[in-house]
Amino acid sequence: MQQIRDNLERMVKLSDEDWNIFSSKLIRQEFSKKTAILHIGHVESYLSFIEKGIVRYYIPSENKDLTFTFVFDGEFTSGYDSFITRLPVNYTIETLADTILWRLSYNDLQYIYAKTEIGNTIGRLASEVLFLKKSKRELSLLNDSAEQRYLNLFTEQPQLIQKIPQKYLASYIGITPQALSRIRKRIS
Repeated sequence: MQQIRDNLERMVKLSDEDWNIFSSKLIRQEFSKKTAILHIGHVESYLSFIEKGIVRYYIPSENKDLTFTFVFDGEFTSGYDSFITRLPVNYTIETLADTILWRLSYNDLQYIYAKTEIGNTIGRLASEVLFLKKSKRELSLLNDSAEQRYLNLFTEQPQLIQKIPQKYLASYIGITPQALSRIRKRIS
């Protein structure tokens, strides 16, 4: 739990009282590798912090899944569009490794907003982080080559990229696994 407080305090200072209210609402859950933590057609109930693990967001398809996000240790994760609208998602979120999440339910977050001085700030900052990641991804898809998108991912998370299967990386970049192999050989 200290990792969460440290992460939040990089953005804003928490009083012990606010932290105690916030942390009392967190639920620790462990998930095995390849476990869906949010299924297509379901409403997201949690804003989660990844203590350890990797999650992948994807749109299932008969031919091939379309991966559109990875989230790593020390980051927030959520089907945030569903979390705030209370509408079902049209994608799946699954673990790519054994994963530990600290989760805050929608109702508990509303309580924190109402009962703490810092709650709204934490919510805003967490949503800003999620929004900025999404914007960065969209701009990369529009402006960068597949090779540059791969290099960006490799630069941002070099120790973790080996843990993600090549087929998911290729899908994320928007190319075939064979084209990714050619890129990896070219830059090696």
